[in-house]
Amino acid sequence: MGLFDIFKRKSKVDKETQADEQQTSEVAQSAESQSENNVGQEIVSATNTQSEPQASTEPTSNETDVQSEESSEITTVESTEGEANNIESEVLSDEMTKSADTKIQADADIEETQTASPVTQSDEPVSQPTSEDQQDNKYEQGLEKSRTGFGARLNALLANFRHVDEEFFDNLEEALIESDVGFEMAVSLSDQLREEVKLQNAKSQQEVTNVIIEKLVDIYEQQGKNEDNAIHFAKQGPTVILFVGVNGVGKTTTIGKMAALYQRQGKKVLLAAADTFRAGATEQLQVWGDRDHVKVVTGPDQGDPAAVVYDAVNQAKNEDYDVLFVDTAGRLQNKVNLMNELAKMKRIISREIEGAPQEVLLVLDATTGQNALTQAKLFKESTDVTGIVLTKLDGTARGGIVLAIRNELHLPVKMVGLGEQVDDLQEFDAGEFVYGLFKGLVTATK
Repeated sequence: MGLFDIFKRKSKVDKETQADEQQTSEVAQSAESQSENNVGQEIVSATNTQSEPQASTEPTSNETDVQSEESSEITTVESTEGEANNIESEVLSDEMTKSADTKIQADADIEETQTASPVTQSDEPVSQPTSEDQQDNKYEQGLEKSRTGFGARLNALLANFRHVDEEFFDNLEEALIESDVGFEMAVSLSDQLREEVKLQNAKSQQEVTNVIIEKLVDIYEQQGKNEDNAIHFAKQGPTVILFVGVNGVGKTTTIGKMAALYQRQGKKVLLAAADTFRAGATEQLQVWGDRDHVKVVTGPDQGDPAAVVYDAVNQAKNEDYDVLFVDTAGRLQNKVNLMNELAKMKRIISREIEGAPQEVLLVLDATTGQNALTQAKLFKESTDVTGIVLTKLDGTARGGIVLAIRNELHLPVKMVGLGEQVDDLQEFDAGEFVYGLFKGLVTATK
């Protein structure tokens, strides 16, 4: 099943779920309304029933009574009327209290019925959200800004849509470039769409939109056919993961979150603070270590980062750690001395542990758009990058950078940051990414 087929299937399931939730809500509202009507009818009925004896308790005078007993009879009638009024007030008060109690009990029954409705509809207990469901929600929520931005550009493009012509494709290329899908992909998509629109005979706005999304997904899937998004671990001994990138992209934060992730999986994790130059870098990693209850190997400020790496690698070997994360100083890819320093750290790791580092992850800030793509190209040329960690994806309206990275660099995105919380750092899932980015933009046309 292709990515676009997965996209359509998830869209269909989403709509069915929304329809079921709406139907359940309508049934609950109907039940509540019916219960309120029944309570109202009970109050009216009780009031009418009570008013009938009131008339019958009126005392009547005996026309055959003698004139001398009239005064006594009048006194008796007045006394009887007073007693009747008192009885009526007490009964009415009791009835109002019973009616209020009936209403409260009815509301409680409604609430209990609504709470228990998932169980009464099925013999099985209410299922809790699975980790897969939570991942789905993370992608949908984290990509909301990108999805909204892309949808707005597409809607603006189609606002004055009349027919597909060369001007339309020129405007489409511009909209795609603004979404950071990359110049090459924008031009390629535009060329392919010229043929696809004719082939599918797409004429309406929605038909053209569907073709655009479908081709975007198809190109993205085709470019990543042999892509490996998994994090690789050593078969024996510690796995070493080296993090590289420029300053401010979120390397240290990413390491802290990944440490928490793997520790929850039962792995023994060690951190190496090899960024000895940036002020506060070691302290920042130490804060994450304290939070995750993970040990951090440090060195002196302005010290040799290669020495920190050497100490950390040997500690990982000797104390049977499963994973060693190495934080490095932010470095510009065109600084020869810093790139040489990075090469030196890699040589030490490889010498001490055969096959390590298993991963060299380049951390990129998604909000920097095409600058991130430029950084990735230069880092790929100067070091053996095995994958990308794309941070702050929730903070950009231009999530198309993921498509550009795959299309132009052929580097797998292995982790994505979809929010500020620890569990917002997610393993990359192409299907969930596509759905989160384009959800709601494709609908059935016929």
